[in-house]
Amino acid sequence: MSLELTFLGTGSAFPCPARGAAALLLRRDGHCWLFDCGEGTQTQLMRSHLQAARITKIFITHLHGDHIFGLPGLLCTLSLQSSPDASKAPVDIYGPLGLRSFLWRSLELSHSQLLFPYAVHELVPTRDQCPPEEFRDFSGLDRGEALPQAPPGRVLHLDPGEDSYLLLEDEQLVVRAFRLFHRVPSFGFVLQEKPRPGKLNVQKLKDLGSYFDLFFLFLLLL
Repeated sequence: MSLELTFLGTGSAFPCPARGAAALLLRRDGHCWLFDCGEGTQTQLMRSHLQAARITKIFITHLHGDHIFGLPGLLCTLSLQSSPDASKAPVDIYGPLGLRSFLWRSLELSHSQLLFPYAVHELVPTRDQCPPEEFRDFSGLDRGEALPQAPPGRVLHLDPGEDSYLLLEDEQLVVRAFRLFHRVPSFGFVLQEKPRPGKLNVQKLKDLGSYFDLFFLFLLLL
């Protein structure tokens, strides 16, 4: 499995001409996974050799603006480069509870309609992930409101046994989120490659085995 990382932004608080806000892109087997999407991320993508249209998954560590303010704009740009296709797999977006509401309200208020499907999978934080005075419970943020066009997605809770959140799993790897301590609930992401059995050429091994048997016999006769 081939993995390639590109740092699109490593700055914090606000972007600058020479250093974008937080964003990292991972290329895997022709697909791109984006981690955080600070302001100016799509401009950084345009300056790189990467293709934004290949982004299939987006992971958001926390809801501070320098990690999410670029996300609505990036999605709108991707939509402008797309054609309507109901059969297309959705772009999966993972992040803390409250991310679905942020995206839906941003796109709704700006009259932005995406031409591709997307799903938001929210991680429910625990209260010990940030100072008590900074913790906000977003579980009832949209309760009682009709959100007919809100994106689908799962609500993921901490697995106490693993002390992590299982995000996805395929035949090659497992992706989990784990809790970080910050001023607001934050998450790190782990990509764990599964063990891969080696490919054994039995006939080649037999041929080499016969060769080495003769070689060691020769050494004994010296």
